[in-house]
Amino acid sequence: MQGIIKKNGNYKKLLSYQKTDVIYHITFYFCENYLSKGDRTVDQMVQAARSGKQNIVEGCAASATSSKTEIKLINVAKASLQELLEDYRDYLTTRNHRIWEADSREFIFMRQMGSTHNDVEFFMNIIKTRPPETIANMAIILINQADYLLYRQLERLEADFINDGGFSERMASFRKKNRGY
Repeated sequence: MQGIIKKNGNYKKLLSYQKTDVIYHITFYFCENYLSKGDRTVDQMVQAARSGKQNIVEGCAASATSSKTEIKLINVAKASLQELLEDYRDYLTTRNHRIWEADSREFIFMRQMGSTHNDVEFFMNIIKTRPPETIANMAIILINQADYLLYRQLERLEADFINDGGFSERMASFRKKNRGY
């Protein structure tokens, strides 16, 4: 029988974490190289990308004793990425760059690449050879993929909570079983 405290998962194995780690590194590079140093957007974008990644880490750490906190933090990660998504879209539209259409060959190629690769080094080698509008479009696709993964993660966390309960339910159940009820 499992004890009261759940074992934490290894967040580094989560596809959502791996994808957000890539997004963070791309965003840091993008902001450092293509936005003005004093621009408030730089801090906002880097912080949103960082929050997307770090809230997954914090949510996994909290999962041992609080399903509610885990779900809340995964949702914060999702919300941070939505903010970042809008910043990348703004970058493209305010500079009259094209946002890749879902049926464009660039979009399809990047979507496939994003679904088969999750490692930072792979993407960093590519983006260092691309113009900023391509990097922004790549980031948009990766953010959408991360958003989907986080949505699926939230669905799983909801199902786990419904089936297994949270910390309080496990405590009560454990006490009842130990008392012979």
